[in-house]
Amino acid sequence: MNGSESQDTAELTSASDEDVFIAPSIHEQDIFMGASYTHHTLLPEIMAKDPSTPCVLGVDEAGRGPVLGPMVYGLLYLPVEKHQSLLASTHHFDDSKVLTPAVRSSLMRKLCTEGTDLYQACGWATRVMSARDISAGMLKPTGTYNLNAQAMDATIELIKEIFIKGVNVREIYIDTIGDPKVYQRKLERIFPTTSISVAKKADSLYPCVSAASVCAKVTRDAALEVSYRAYASEAGVENEPRAAEGWGSGYPSDARCTSWLKRNMDPVFGWGIECRFSWGTAKDLLDAKGPGVKVDWPDVDEDEHATRVTDFFIKGNDDSDGEDLNELVSWFGRPATEAVL
Repeated sequence: MNGSESQDTAELTSASDEDVFIAPSIHEQDIFMGASYTHHTLLPEIMAKDPSTPCVLGVDEAGRGPVLGPMVYGLLYLPVEKHQSLLASTHHFDDSKVLTPAVRSSLMRKLCTEGTDLYQACGWATRVMSARDISAGMLKPTGTYNLNAQAMDATIELIKEIFIKGVNVREIYIDTIGDPKVYQRKLERIFPTTSISVAKKADSLYPCVSAASVCAKVTRDAALEVSYRAYASEAGVENEPRAAEGWGSGYPSDARCTSWLKRNMDPVFGWGIECRFSWGTAKDLLDAKGPGVKVDWPDVDEDEHATRVTDFFIKGNDDSDGEDLNELVSWFGRPATEAVL
C-alpha cells in the first residue's frame, strides 16, 4: 500500500509521554482487542438548549499512512457565529501537523474540560479505525474494501450521527479524499440541504477542520501510546517504556518504526493487531524473512452454497401436506403408525 504510506515530514514527530493527553476518545479495551469504535461527546449546552442553532462542522483524519496503529477520523461542530472568533482568533487552531504535541494536547484538554469556552461551545466525535480492520478490508479475497472507501464511509457515518443527534448543521467542511469535486458531489447527494465544501489542505483553510484534525491526531497519538504500553508490559520491555522510544511514530519512513518491526517479527504471525499487514512495508519484511506458513482459507461464498450431509435429512418446505419429502428421508419407508393414519 505504497500510496498510503507517504506523509508530511511533520507527522513523523512522536509525542513524548509527557505530551500525550489521554482523551475520553480512548477506549482502551477496544484498542487492546484491535476493534474499531466511535466516540461522541455530549451535545454542548448551547445546542441542547436551542436545537435550531445554526452550526458548522469540520472533518479531518490522522494516521492515514502509518504501518502501525489506527487511522482516526475527527469531527468537530459549533455554532456558525463562533467559528472564526473562538477557534481561529481566540485559540489559534491550525493544521495539527504544524502544531507541537504539547499545543495539540493543551487544546484537546480544553475541549474536554467542563467550564472552558471550547467545552461549552463545541461538540466533537472520533472514529478509530483499527489496523486490524483496515487490513481485513484491504486483504479480502474478493470485493476489496480499499482505504479510500473505508475512509469515506467513516466520514459519512460520523456526519449522519451528528444529524441524528438533532444538530442543525448548515455548513460542512472536509479535507478531501481523492478528487475534491467527486467527493463533494457524493456528499451533496447524501446531505442535499447542507452547504458542503471539500478541499485539499482544508485543515489549513477552515478552523473547524483544524480543530477536527487536532481531535483526530491527539486520539491517534494516545491510542498508539496505550497500545505500546500494553506491548511493553507484556514483552517485559524496560529500556523503551514509551511509544516514542520504541516503535516511534508508526510511519514506514521512521527508522524507529522499521527497526522495531524487524526486531519484533514473529516467524509465524509477524506482528500483533497494531500492524497493518496490507501495507507494503509489512509485506516486504515478511517476504524477505523467507517462505512463511502457507494457509489455504476456504472460500466462504462457496461454502454457503455447498450441499451438507444434513440437507438430506430435512423435510422439504414446498409441499404443505408434507408429501414432498427428501429422497433419503423416506428411503426406508414411513413408520407403520403414520402409514395407517
